[in-house]
Amino acid sequence: MSFVFILGIAVALAMDCFAITLGMACGAKGLTMTQAVRMGAYFGGFQFAMPVIGWFAGDRMLGLIKNFDHWVAFGLLALIGGRMIHESFELSDEEKACRPDQTQGSRLLVLALATSIDALAVGLSLGVVRAGILYPAAVIGATSFAMTIVGAKLGPVVGRIVGRRAELLGGLILIGIGVKILIEHLSA
Repeated sequence: MSFVFILGIAVALAMDCFAITLGMACGAKGLTMTQAVRMGAYFGGFQFAMPVIGWFAGDRMLGLIKNFDHWVAFGLLALIGGRMIHESFELSDEEKACRPDQTQGSRLLVLALATSIDALAVGLSLGVVRAGILYPAAVIGATSFAMTIVGAKLGPVVGRIVGRRAELLGGLILIGIGVKILIEHLSA
């Protein structure tokens, strides 16, 4: 399997990580490098681990989750996105500044899991064609890490353009990604 092919898969999988981080960085008026690296580690780590899990689990895993994996991803992203939209209208700037760090804890864990479900399917596919997994998984994880950092650094620029409703945009991005996942799986 060529590097270009693996990189193409990695970039496609990393786009969700990029979009989510961009949205969060917009709403938070930017992320520190520590927050960006933390998010990159979560997203990159899950994007590395899920193909490996899929590769080892094989067809048995696909049979267990294929009928509802897209609903789980959609539900998680819609829930977090809806919460962000709600908070964009309900919380004042002072209240937003006082809330806990949005780039750690259960929210980040759920986002990393929701965006990596497609990576599980990629790992399963690589296992079916008897391709190796560690090299592709490492490229996928590293690409997701890098795209997360880029999203974190571009977010404030987009936030300045969008203005006060940047968190609304971030919530809409999350819901949009969930809808995209749902449509892709339901039309397949």
